Amino acid sequence: MDKVKKQKLKKTEAAKPKYNMWQNSWFMIKLAWTSGEKKVIILSLLSAALVVSLNLVNLYVSPTILSAVERHVSVRELFMTIAGFVLGLMLVSAASAYVNTNILFGRVSIRIEIANLLNRKAATTSYPNVDDDKFIKLLVKSRECTYSSNEATEAIWTTLTTLVTNITGFLIYVSLLTTVQPLLILIIIATTLISFFLGNYLNGYGYRHREEEAEYEKHMNYLSTRAEDLSAAKDIRIFGLRHWIKELYEKAMDCHTAFHRKAQGVYIWSPIADLVLTFLRNAIAYAFLISFVIRDGLGAAEFLLYFTAVGGFTVWVSGILSGFGSLYKQSLDLSTVRECLEYYEPFQFDSGSHIEAEAERKYEIRLENVSFRYPGAEQDTLININLTLHPGEKLAVVGLNGAGKTTLIKLICGFLDPTVGRVLLDGQDIRNYDRADYYTMFSAVFQDFSLLAGTIAVNVAQNDVGIDMERVKECVEKAGLRQKVESMPGGYETYLNREVYEEATLLSGGETQRLMLARALYKNAPFIILDEPTAALDPIAESEMYRKYHEVTGGRSSIYISHRLASTRFCDRIILIDNAGICEEGTHEELLKLGGKYAGLYDVQSKYYREGDAENE
Repeated sequence: MDKVKKQKLKKTEAAKPKYNMWQNSWFMIKLAWTSGEKKVIILSLLSAALVVSLNLVNLYVSPTILSAVERHVSVRELFMTIAGFVLGLMLVSAASAYVNTNILFGRVSIRIEIANLLNRKAATTSYPNVDDDKFIKLLVKSRECTYSSNEATEAIWTTLTTLVTNITGFLIYVSLLTTVQPLLILIIIATTLISFFLGNYLNGYGYRHREEEAEYEKHMNYLSTRAEDLSAAKDIRIFGLRHWIKELYEKAMDCHTAFHRKAQGVYIWSPIADLVLTFLRNAIAYAFLISFVIRDGLGAAEFLLYFTAVGGFTVWVSGILSGFGSLYKQSLDLSTVRECLEYYEPFQFDSGSHIEAEAERKYEIRLENVSFRYPGAEQDTLININLTLHPGEKLAVVGLNGAGKTTLIKLICGFLDPTVGRVLLDGQDIRNYDRADYYTMFSAVFQDFSLLAGTIAVNVAQNDVGIDMERVKECVEKAGLRQKVESMPGGYETYLNREVYEEATLLSGGETQRLMLARALYKNAPFIILDEPTAALDPIAESEMYRKYHEVTGGRSSIYISHRLASTRFCDRIILIDNAGICEEGTHEELLKLGGKYAGLYDVQSKYYREGDAENE
């Protein structure tokens, strides 16, 4: 029983937003100030003042004219009174329209700034967060909050402006109505508070169940992205996956729709409660006003003023109620955004020691008693790894699929931190460094690489500003791709990625591999990492590509990963990963003479290729 209570308590704490309405409102105000959009704050206050002024002019126009008629003023005075009010209404309305038009641009800029902050967080967050399901859900939900002007990151300014307007009007009308009956004010405030807290609870349903909603949205986003991905187009057609993907998407959409239908069933009780309480407030207000008129007597002008004020007062109260309800819901979204932006970073960045990569310097990387287990896994992927990558050494890491080769590379590159042990760069634990600085030590080509939506030169330089074209051409030449590139109509300015550019060129698998080599060479980092980037190529093409890498990387330290053992024979040292550890180590010839697992795997693979050659003959 105690365990069940603790689990319920933990879920309740997880559902509670980290920041309240006031903290999130202050966050937006500070963001407007620091992002250079101070005018949004000033114009919002001015807009509120103009709306209140317009309301007060409308409040007094009819009673004032009626009072003038009762006093039998001259036609000229009556005309001047009416003209004064009309002119006042025109000026205030024009000023209000002007302010509301010009405030829009600043509000959009602030929303875009938040979108930029989220993109920066996603692009620079510690690598473990990329695989963290909670972070991914937060990021998906946060990005939704920046999609349009109706989302919280922009709509909150309208809500805050409306609240300031309603609260100002409320205070002015309170001072006016206290002359009628102070108890009336207390009754209206009491019903307002009841409606407010009830609305808060009902409107908080979506936030309390945001992870459930994010789960459905994550599935839909994944499926829609895969369906649009050109790299998956062939598989979708060959294997007839269209109907299957469509069916999965529709199931996720049905779950998402059912969730929102359930949420709307909860939300609808908020306006119903508000309607009942508003009716109650109005009934009590009118009863007090009528009794005051009957008991004390009022002139027609005063009666009209108080009658209009009572109706206006209930509008201010309703506005405050709905405003706080909207602010609460928007605050929940903003809290999600802030939780994403402030998500825990296990790595040090600016707070770490700075290091500058020197291409010609000889560095040493050492793994001491390193073990690693993925979060939620039942056993370690790697156990007690002791490995030194010597300056200028060519190291091959081989093993069967799933042995832990890529995990080892992620540890060396600093994408992951060991569960146990240390990774050292020249004797210093890499956890002490600015991790972004540490990443500059590596030029890497992984299994899953990306082509940017840009020119060939941009893809090689990984930048669109300050590109050294001579260096780009030199790297393309070394990669063996110069003839192909210069034969294209656009040359180095040829665009890649047809998802963005219709005229983009499609490179073959081998050409793309050479482009990745040119990219790695352009960076000119002290370490070269190749994590099976040629797995899609045939064994001969892979072997040739690896030798090409070997030829052009000079004396820099390199790590080559492959499950094809023959591809890395040229390396100074080969380690075989098996059973979560290094089971064999040596040169290709030494490992063959050893007659262990490496020799056995090599024999199986070479036999397979020999049999294939015989069949082809």
